[in-house]
Amino acid sequence: METTGRRRPLAWLVGIWGLTRVALLLLVFKVYVFPGPDVTSDVSVIYQGWYEVLRTGTFPLDDVTWQYPPAAALAILSPALLFWLDYPSAFFVLAFTADLAVLLLLLYAGRRPGRTPRGAWVWVAGVPLLGPTVYARYDVMVTAVAVAALLAGARHPRVMGALTALGAMLKVWPVLLLVAARGRGAWASAALTAGALAALFALAMPGAFAFLTFQRDRGTEVESLGALVFHVARQYGWDGKVLLNYGSVEFLGPYVDVVSNAALALSALAFGWLLLWRLRARRFLSHTLADAAFVAVLMFVTTSRVISPQYMVWLVGLAAVCLCFRGSRMTVPAGLVLAASFVTVLEFPLWFAHVVASDALGVTLLVLRNGLLVLATLLAARALWRETVTRTAPLPVPAQPTRAKETSLPS
Repeated sequence: METTGRRRPLAWLVGIWGLTRVALLLLVFKVYVFPGPDVTSDVSVIYQGWYEVLRTGTFPLDDVTWQYPPAAALAILSPALLFWLDYPSAFFVLAFTADLAVLLLLLYAGRRPGRTPRGAWVWVAGVPLLGPTVYARYDVMVTAVAVAALLAGARHPRVMGALTALGAMLKVWPVLLLVAARGRGAWASAALTAGALAALFALAMPGAFAFLTFQRDRGTEVESLGALVFHVARQYGWDGKVLLNYGSVEFLGPYVDVVSNAALALSALAFGWLLLWRLRARRFLSHTLADAAFVAVLMFVTTSRVISPQYMVWLVGLAAVCLCFRGSRMTVPAGLVLAASFVTVLEFPLWFAHVVASDALGVTLLVLRNGLLVLATLLAARALWRETVTRTAPLPVPAQPTRAKETSLPS
């Protein structure tokens, strides 16, 4: 009877995952068309174009939209493994497979002592909230690597380091997973793996690090926190433009560089806070590694001059890892990330035209989504600081009972 009771929630979880993922596949295969811009065009046009260049043994050096570390080539080339499918179909199947891998990792982790299946539920619920974009970007593959790295961290720091380096060479942000890593094992493994991958790509394929110079002239992406300045300014006659630039829709015009620099300054402040936290932290619990990684990525996503919808996949994955641990203090921030994910699918792709037009609906959606992210960031950072840095008064030690001195009676 007890075993049946445990299996029932698992059956519900797997069943809901299956139904929602079939729905996502139907959307990316266009059996049903999701309203708004076609999110699959990145795969069928951009990714497939890069694939044709990469298979010749070089990076797309003439394409400034290639803004990724060299190991991203592995994700773009991976559909070749399913050679019997056309490129977009193979990519969607592999994205689905990465999604399944995350679920299995979270289910396995949730069965260990001191863990809980809450993390798997966060992943099951969070991914479909973002709509078909999840399967039309390679970020879900990077998230799978990051989730595996964090779950390996406590018992296998060298494995964590290697996986973190691989993730960072796929899309940079997983390097933040190391913010709470202790000891030399994870850091040394990450450095060796990153160095080996960098050397391999630099020798094998020309232009492996050209991406470092491709973002110098970026504007402020219309969905970012800083973009709210220009959404409001447009109501008062600001004469800038909204253009497709460097692969995303950005504001270009007067004062954009000021706002972009302010976003970089906020990211620098976030880095400074993380450094201060790392120096001051005294209590490292089993869930601190995951909680700190979640806080770090939240900070850099929220302050970035680009907040693309697929960035939310990273946050959902890290929130899911946090909630695998019973002691994690990230329950409320994780809930806010799920709420922000739902608002994200409303602003892109559903009502993206309103965002681009800076009308009342578009601005309201961005204020709500970005406000949820800011609130999640502040609450998560406060919870992490209080649990690991703030000194708590020691519990009073109960007084030991004293024996009455024996007195010798006169004989």
